Amino acid sequence: MARWQPLSVAPAGVGLVLGASAPLAFAVDYLTPQQAQQAQFPHADRFVPKQVKLDAAQLQALSAQIGAAGRSAQWTVVEAWQGQQLLGWVVIDNVVGKFELITYAVGLDAQGKVLGVDILSYRESHGSEIRLPAWRAQFAGKGPQSPLRVGQDVQNLSGATLSCQHVTEGVRRIVAVVAQGRASHQL
Repeated sequence: MARWQPLSVAPAGVGLVLGASAPLAFAVDYLTPQQAQQAQFPHADRFVPKQVKLDAAQLQALSAQIGAAGRSAQWTVVEAWQGQQLLGWVVIDNVVGKFELITYAVGLDAQGKVLGVDILSYRESHGSEIRLPAWRAQFAGKGPQSPLRVGQDVQNLSGATLSCQHVTEGVRRIVAVVAQGRASHQL
């Protein structure tokens, strides 16, 4: 009769982690906010943070425009400058993937259209495919009039559905916040 023998001995506590019902998260930091700013605007010689404050009516209009909660009435929007020329803006935000936060940056040109999206930190065990350049490139050129919806002008990634949806919603929100800031002369 064969006897069972372990192939290896796991360190104490591993069984508790492996047996836990909560999914494991793997936090990976890819870029700092400063690196994301420089990646979006490599020719900028300075970055100036500005505050965009939305009143109740603006926040309600924002929610109606994006089809989701406005989340915050105050946003830090970083202006990118080269000499006296405004190049655009960078906004850092967080959205929940499935369980954990995804930190991302959106660069917008001086007309308020998306230049690019960078993933700064990803903390989920699945769905990190949203970091793929081809997926993030879908946002380039999108502006306030773009649908910015998964399944319409943004493709979904199998295995990253919630991350795709939430980052896309976040980009839509940021585009609208910058448009509101420009319209109210805060930017």
